[in-house]
Amino acid sequence: MTTGHVAVQVAVSTVIFALRPHPETGLMSMWMPLVRRIREPYVDRWALPGGPLESDEGLAESAARTLAETTLLAPRYLEQLYAFGNTDRSPGDRVVSIVYWALVRSEEADVAVETENVRWFEADSLPDLAFDHNLIVEYALWRLRNKLEYSHIAHEFLGDTFTLSELREVHEAVLQKSLDPANFRRQIEGSGQVVPTEHLQTGGRHRPARLYRYNRAATAENNGPLGNRSFTPGATQGAS
Repeated sequence: MTTGHVAVQVAVSTVIFALRPHPETGLMSMWMPLVRRIREPYVDRWALPGGPLESDEGLAESAARTLAETTLLAPRYLEQLYAFGNTDRSPGDRVVSIVYWALVRSEEADVAVETENVRWFEADSLPDLAFDHNLIVEYALWRLRNKLEYSHIAHEFLGDTFTLSELREVHEAVLQKSLDPANFRRQIEGSGQVVPTEHLQTGGRHRPARLYRYNRAATAENNGPLGNRSFTPGATQGAS
């Protein structure tokens, strides 16, 4: 007996992480925007921003387009995360989703659009999402927390220069645990990932703190013949 052929649809979705203060505790935690579905399947359920891949655009271009259309965000960091293609992930259709993840700074997240159908949620306290999007977010969080230990990815949440206290706050928010300041300083300075600048942070109530920057020579990631291809000016695309 032969079975009929079902057309495979390709979609592109994006997990977007930003560090924002919790409204109750004031502590920094990870947040992400979700969109409310306005059609079946899973009508009225929250889901990741995304949509079908157009025939005339690349994968990263599709991710950037849907982000701009739904949230007005244009993240500098956009990296391909994983492909999800279980046969039962979309009722009635055969859909393969190429998932990207993006990191945006707090000030960028503050100006993102938020409407009845676009809302920010704390990444570790999500409702029951459409499709397999809870699993996708869970994997993205696991990937981010593991990558934080060996790469310069925390820099994407900060400016070009930062204090070690600001860098520690990023690590604490992502890892969801407190870190000893002295131990953190020793580990970061010993890793060679950051280098001190000649500048100090000004404007605070405490003693001015030294500003650091990432040592790009030590943390540059090698993508082989793919290189670091940009989907928009100033944006970077890496490989998981």
